[in-house]
Amino acid sequence: MNGAGQARGAGPERVTESWGGAWLRAMEGAARDLARLERGRAYARAGQGFGSGRAGAGGVSAVRVGPGRVTAYVHGSRPRPYRAEWRLPMLSEEEWDAFLAAVAARPVDAAALLDGEIPPGVAATARSAGVQLLPDAGELIPACSCPDQGHPCKHAAALGYETGRLLDADPWALLLVRGREAETVREEVARRSVARQDTGTARQGRSAEQQSMSSAPHGRSSAQQEGTGAGADRVLPGVSPGVPGVLPAQRQLSSTVPAREVFATAVRPPLPELLPLPEAPGEPGTFPDLPGAPSADALTFLATDAATRARLALTAMSAEGNAEEGPGAAEDGDPLPELSLWHDTIRLAATHPQLTGRRSLTSLFAALARSAGRDALELARAAAAWRQGGPAGLGVLETAWDPPAGDFDRGRSALAGLGITMTIHRNHLTHTTRPVQLRYGRDGRWYPYRAAPEETSQPESPDRRDWWPEGPAAPDPVQALTGLREH
Repeated sequence: MNGAGQARGAGPERVTESWGGAWLRAMEGAARDLARLERGRAYARAGQGFGSGRAGAGGVSAVRVGPGRVTAYVHGSRPRPYRAEWRLPMLSEEEWDAFLAAVAARPVDAAALLDGEIPPGVAATARSAGVQLLPDAGELIPACSCPDQGHPCKHAAALGYETGRLLDADPWALLLVRGREAETVREEVARRSVARQDTGTARQGRSAEQQSMSSAPHGRSSAQQEGTGAGADRVLPGVSPGVPGVLPAQRQLSSTVPAREVFATAVRPPLPELLPLPEAPGEPGTFPDLPGAPSADALTFLATDAATRARLALTAMSAEGNAEEGPGAAEDGDPLPELSLWHDTIRLAATHPQLTGRRSLTSLFAALARSAGRDALELARAAAAWRQGGPAGLGVLETAWDPPAGDFDRGRSALAGLGITMTIHRNHLTHTTRPVQLRYGRDGRWYPYRAAPEETSQPESPDRRDWWPEGPAAPDPVQALTGLREH
């Protein structure tokens, strides 16, 4: 349902605003600072059109709808997203009973709901039963993990505007926030509609029976003379006879193709062309927070990881198909290798868009580290190494080795020729005056590292400093140092 619309069916005209519009009206009515609303609107717009889940200057991701609340991660000017939330009271059992009874009493509204649609007049139907379905300003309560005490802050405002867009696209989400899933609502409307129909049919049957008993010979009713039609389909209110409704006695789907026809011949149509590889993994859909169900955060986390790994697999398949076009087309090996628990935990931390790197650790990040028996700082350092070079970059972090004469010595000489003095320890080259280090990997690439500036004044060995992978790896040491400066 988008925009305003007129309810269908008999009765007076009922013109109503969209559900997303009602949400925004309530949110803006509760706001105490219009400037924060404008910032939130800009954040919400910045995130539209981006499906990668990457942090940036604004954007709302991982929106989750559950009973009584809507939550999401909102990216501001900092790399770490904030968790924003809007709370809305759920309807009581008495309010749900009154609302569903009112919907079932309107055949057109009931039929639309059973078809998976929410007609524009449903909110007015709820009001006629004394139920406030759409939110008002006094019901919406914002919350956010940021330090801003605004009501709402710009992050919650961004989620509010995104929620308005979501409700226009999927009005069923508001019913979930009010406390009932779409399937539960449809089942209850179907049950009540059938009960109303059966009650009406029974009343009509008793009246007709009384009339036929007085006119039919020997006191037999017309139903007894002509048959009861016990095998006929039940037709719901608003559904014409012959049109499939709910709970029919017998129904055959006209679009069904018997299996024997499909397999009667060995000839199969050609497969369609492969879709182009997406530029970035897509974001998962909305997962509700339901009692006894898996955590919506965990489901979103796993779905995002599955999308990332699926794209890696597709990329590898494309590289294998182009392997004959030149060397190195598919040199990265298996995109989904068998990993230990610790290494797979590192991969998750390095590739998931909701997790951040050096010393910017969320509770989700810390929980992931604990699941592998490690601390968050150790996982953050390992994840940074994985982002540099995958398993090869992690090997550079974890293991020092003695490279043979050749490329390692030529790289050191190239640096010396530019006046860059480095001390050597195994495969590590450390700058003599700056907190910069290059590590030579077994894959022939140079991996830049940086130590915290406050640690460089300590008279300790370079290998005792707190070195962190930083910047992209490169096959040339000068290029790796240049990338470190740019980073």
